[in-house]
Amino acid sequence: MNENLPPCPQCSSTYTYEMGALLVCPECGHEWSAATSGEATASGEKVIKDSVGNVLADGDTVTVVKTLKVKGSPTGIKAGTKVRNIRLVDGVDGHDIDCKVDGFGPMQLKSSVVKKA
Repeated sequence: MNENLPPCPQCSSTYTYEMGALLVCPECGHEWSAATSGEATASGEKVIKDSVGNVLADGDTVTVVKTLKVKGSPTGIKAGTKVRNIRLVDGVDGHDIDCKVDGFGPMQLKSSVVKKA
């Protein structure tokens, strides 16, 4: 057990451990990315990082790193799609980026599927 690792976001267990790029909870089996786990700064603000660990800010341009399925669309959002002028939000189910994707309209994305352009 490492004191620097955050507790499990599902069951709040303090026995989390690292397995590659993921953090794992042995009590409930939940796995999550260490790069996207919400870190807090000294002032208490939440820091949101992209899939490779870059800190994101409002107004940044990001690139989607993997193809995403979109309900109601036959093609989805392809990897490499640029999304401009993002807004960071405290979204539902890990969706912490509010943006407008060309050809799809407004939607929310997870920071784990984008990288800073």
